[in-house]
Amino acid sequence: MRFLAAIGALAILIGIGAAAFFFGGYYNVAGTTADPAPVTWALTRVRVASINRHANDSPPASFGDAAMVEAGAKAYAAFGCATCHGAPGVMWLKLSEGMHPYPPDLKKVAADLSPAQLFWIVKNGINMTGMPSFAEAGATDNEIWSIAAFVKKLPSVSDADYKSWTAGVEPKQH
Repeated sequence: MRFLAAIGALAILIGIGAAAFFFGGYYNVAGTTADPAPVTWALTRVRVASINRHANDSPPASFGDAAMVEAGAKAYAAFGCATCHGAPGVMWLKLSEGMHPYPPDLKKVAADLSPAQLFWIVKNGINMTGMPSFAEAGATDNEIWSIAAFVKKLPSVSDADYKSWTAGVEPKQH
């Protein structure tokens, strides 16, 4: 019984110490400071688990066809995705280099994400990353599915195709 009481007391002390550390302002939240490895590990695991649990929408039958991919390129450009993630022949803006965590290169992660995961991420955004909810920004589900289709094809989209697909696209106004 004393052993359990000691464990309980230790847990309470650790909780008080953690609260003092975080709420006392000792944990540095500056975007220029890397998170400690345990924080990065925990946030990554929570993000992946959440996406896996919630991303269960089925893509439309037209997912990935040429018209949907081209529409996705236009929506990608109109909603400003290239600002943080770049695009074929388009570098991301310098300001994205100051984001923490750094926005992923979608050409590198597209193969690792399912259409449902891409749709969920674009639709809902991801807290504490700078990734906004495109649904909240006014994107329709059709636009979001087209962006997901474009991102899935992104590794094979040429600079010329992206440029021709997005010529004349104006940024979305909300």
